[in-house]
Amino acid sequence: MRPFVHNYAGYWEPTALPYRVRLIPTGRAVVVLNIAEPFAELYRLGEQTGGRTVVGSLVAGLEDGPRVCAHPGGQEAIRLELTPLGAYQLFSVPMNELTNTVVELEDVLGPMAEEMMERLAGAQDWAARFDLVDATLLARLERGPTPAPEVAQACRLLSEAAGGIRVARLAAEVGWSQGHLVRRFVEQVGLTPKAFARVLRFHRAAGMLSGSGVDLNEVAVTCGFYDQAHLNRDLRALAGITPGQLAAAHWADGAVTI
Repeated sequence: MRPFVHNYAGYWEPTALPYRVRLIPTGRAVVVLNIAEPFAELYRLGEQTGGRTVVGSLVAGLEDGPRVCAHPGGQEAIRLELTPLGAYQLFSVPMNELTNTVVELEDVLGPMAEEMMERLAGAQDWAARFDLVDATLLARLERGPTPAPEVAQACRLLSEAAGGIRVARLAAEVGWSQGHLVRRFVEQVGLTPKAFARVLRFHRAAGMLSGSGVDLNEVAVTCGFYDQAHLNRDLRALAGITPGQLAAAHWADGAVTI
């Protein structure tokens, strides 16, 4: 699974403590295999609550804004953070269909999702669970679509530069027109190259802001923002909070305690 994932972990809570967090964009897709208690709420910040709630295992596409997640406590799950192209190959659907969207696992993986979750529930230990997940998802990856080499190259260049490359240069590097690159990138990544670059810059800045005594102007310059005002605007748009609030918050893996 290594080429397709950023992070892959199993976790459980021995004490059931309810929590609510704000999920901020990371430039990654997410799969959560809920073995015990499901989520209570999961919605985009600013959306009306009380609608359809994801109650079991889920798939989340790339996001360009914050999402609120609430859980009653007692969670036991396996969570995978996928590269965009790893998600494209695993899910076998155009990634723009999942952008800013969370769906039930079976909506994407079909009948194999229910079978996998039943077997996970009966597994004896975490090693057996990981072996089962590896075998199931790797078999599906082998049957999935292969990303275009040009999209893979563009994605790699943007990731290596933390979003610091313009679309015109990307198109020239991969040998496509800008329009063609944007169309194929949206299909296989879920965001336009410009929006993906914005998320990558934001995510780098968020990581720098987690330290103490950080200079906002230095963060803005290092991460490719025009100035501190530009940094402030993007943090409000993508996280719904100010740089100071983000720096003061406890956060990990794209989840900010609120």
